[in-house]
Amino acid sequence: MKRLLLILPIVFASACVDKLDIETLTSVDTDKALRTSADVEGLLVGAYDALGDPDLLGGNLQRDSELMGDAGEIFWDGTFVAPGEIYNKAMLITNDQARATWLDGYYCITICNLVIKNLNLVTEDRKERVEAEARFIRGLVYFELVKVYARTYTDGNPAQNPGVPIVTEESDQFAKIPRSTVQAVYDLVLSDLTFAATNLPATNNFFATTYAARAILSRVYLMQNNYSNALTNANAVLQNTGFTLTADFDDAFNKTCLQGTDRSKNGNATKEDVFAIQITTQDGTNNLNTFFADAGFGGRGDIFIDPPHFALYEDGDERAGLFFDDTYTAKFNNQFGNVPIVRLAEMYLTRAECNFRLGSSVGASPLADINTIRERADLPPLTTISSLSQILRERRLELAFEGHLLHDLKRTQSSVGPLYFDNPSLIFPIPQREILINPDLEQNEAYTNN
Repeated sequence: MKRLLLILPIVFASACVDKLDIETLTSVDTDKALRTSADVEGLLVGAYDALGDPDLLGGNLQRDSELMGDAGEIFWDGTFVAPGEIYNKAMLITNDQARATWLDGYYCITICNLVIKNLNLVTEDRKERVEAEARFIRGLVYFELVKVYARTYTDGNPAQNPGVPIVTEESDQFAKIPRSTVQAVYDLVLSDLTFAATNLPATNNFFATTYAARAILSRVYLMQNNYSNALTNANAVLQNTGFTLTADFDDAFNKTCLQGTDRSKNGNATKEDVFAIQITTQDGTNNLNTFFADAGFGGRGDIFIDPPHFALYEDGDERAGLFFDDTYTAKFNNQFGNVPIVRLAEMYLTRAECNFRLGSSVGASPLADINTIRERADLPPLTTISSLSQILRERRLELAFEGHLLHDLKRTQSSVGPLYFDNPSLIFPIPQREILINPDLEQNEAYTNN
């Protein structure tokens, strides 16, 4: 009998039942817990909650990309050992963060698998959307896992390089499954996200929409250097008139969905949010605030911004003003602010890069898109785009500290200080716990002797 480990302890009691008949449970058979469409849809909400876990897209995955991708622009001043190892590119197989991200990632995937398995319970007119949302979340989590626990897609042969285990059945959660190839994981990610993009609605409150799926698809294709498909999906998001850049750069951050005067039709905090993790005063943790903001804004102040980063900005760049005390980024000063996963600005930058690489002007020219970003930052327009480095520089400054750094460096085959993009130290270890439980899991190269 399958057991559902996602339910809080439940006490069944009634005034007319003897106290000896009270039953306290810590797990429930799935055929008892999931009986109606409302049960499955409630479980789907749990998948969104798991996606926003601090060790997933609630902040730590983004933080770790910035720490591992850094080469002198930030400084880790915290006391936690795990992120310190990540910052120093010297992780151990016992690293707490590597373990937590793995476990929480597969926990979220398992919830999605349960939803998909029980679609027969969902009301017919909602079934397609529920499956699409579950597959959006599952595809997004697998994409995040394969990026950090495996070689990047363009490093060697993805059809041979080990990725992460593919678990698509709830019963497989604790099975001893070997690592699938990087290619196989990407194939699953693309299948899930394409299904989501095809079957999700254009508006869905703050849940996933067809445009959120297309935005993530653009990222996946960009990681594969598949510029044509990345361009198609980024352009599809930009052509949706429901999303616009905020008037000022700082208005794109530190907002909650409750600040309704600037709510977009997708239910997020601003018209720039294509998809965001929802944080409230009662639920959710914004770990970008925890680590990047100082104590005056509810954070720990563990990550300092150093002079080499400030030196990247041109005079008059509004983005250079979004810092506090010349030490911390102010992007995450609201501890109850939503965690931005995709902002519309990213789609402009992706479209500009892809059009430049392909020599095309789908939707707009690279120059027009880069000047759209620069105009919002109060910078004068460029007269020409003569090199890819101009686009990548705007991307670096616009998306700073939002979790793109390491993956952008890897896909463009750039160095992280003295480390080339394919250095094994720039990959997380498979957690020791998982290796001990499942000897079929192959450890990553940098950690075979640690």
